[in-house]
Amino acid sequence: MAVRAGIRRSGFGENSEAIFLTQGYAYESAEQAEARFIEAGEDEFIYTRYGNPTIRMFEERMAAIEGTEDAFASASGMAAVHATLMSVLSAGDRVVSSRALFGSNLFILQNVLPRFGVDVALVDGTDPEQWKREIRPGTKAVFLESVSNPVLEVIDIKFVCELARKHGALAIVDNAVSTPVFQDTLRLGADVVIYSATKHIDGQGRCLGGIVLGTSDFIRKVLEPFQKHTGAAISPFNAWVMLKGLETVELRCNAQADSALALAMKIDGHPKCRRVIYPHLPNHPQHEIAISQMTKGGTVISIDFEGGKEMAFRFINALKIIGISNNFGDAKSLVTHPATTTHQRLTPEFRSELGIGAGLVRISIGLESSADLEKDIEAALDAA
Repeated sequence: MAVRAGIRRSGFGENSEAIFLTQGYAYESAEQAEARFIEAGEDEFIYTRYGNPTIRMFEERMAAIEGTEDAFASASGMAAVHATLMSVLSAGDRVVSSRALFGSNLFILQNVLPRFGVDVALVDGTDPEQWKREIRPGTKAVFLESVSNPVLEVIDIKFVCELARKHGALAIVDNAVSTPVFQDTLRLGADVVIYSATKHIDGQGRCLGGIVLGTSDFIRKVLEPFQKHTGAAISPFNAWVMLKGLETVELRCNAQADSALALAMKIDGHPKCRRVIYPHLPNHPQHEIAISQMTKGGTVISIDFEGGKEMAFRFINALKIIGISNNFGDAKSLVTHPATTTHQRLTPEFRSELGIGAGLVRISIGLESSADLEKDIEAALDAA
């Protein structure tokens, strides 16, 4: 499915998917244009902000992989999150979310939604009692990252989604860290699944993109009207890059996760590390949930250094192979310091509540030799 699902061929019979770099489409008559605007058929397009053959191939391929009825692609992962929440929620509605989130997700929940009269409740996603207390009758939506960025908390998706369903709330899961390779989020109960395609789906640091997956009714009747009129459309070229990325996503993610586990096990217990965080390490607080939900532990490791920011910076600056950047899921290994980059706008107190201390470092493991990465990390630990 990752290689062949959703393929549309033109009359030329091309083997590789075509890039339809067009913003509009021509009609044979005024009557045909009128009919298409009333109701477009399966392969009838109006405007690339609404749909495009290359984009549709990407959407259908992702839906086939994820097992959903439909999908809608967007300009970025954050455009996907924003559109999903804004298309679902209205003034007076209530959304309950885990608090350990990527910085931009937190911004939408803490700064954007409340401005429009949405009641937002943030909970410790690892505490079942807090979910039980806050998800109550009248809750419109529940939002969570299945594995949080960057502290790698793992949430019991089945439990939360069952609780959401009990109260009639839509369960929305951002699955970017877990990847579509390692976790069947739909089977665990999610109604809507979101990916930043910028991460593992492209996987090579080239393009921005996002995608929302769910039922046909949700995608076409709830999300699509918001998306096509507010304009956060993915470009056909970026959608084509994502199609090419999907051809190798399983190979890449498996290799990266194997390296990540080996490296996490190697550095776990190092005297300079207060803790090494990786979902499939036995000492991870949610290890049992992680191994029940994810076939592998993912491609990201986080390290909390005893010596705070100074030691973390010495470690980062000593790395020779692993590059400094704020992306993850790339073929190149990357390191970032969340407290001063992706989560720097949060108050020190809130960062502390989330476990994002001055010594926390996130490493996204790429496709370089695991042995080379091990030497690089060990040398940087010595320098730290």
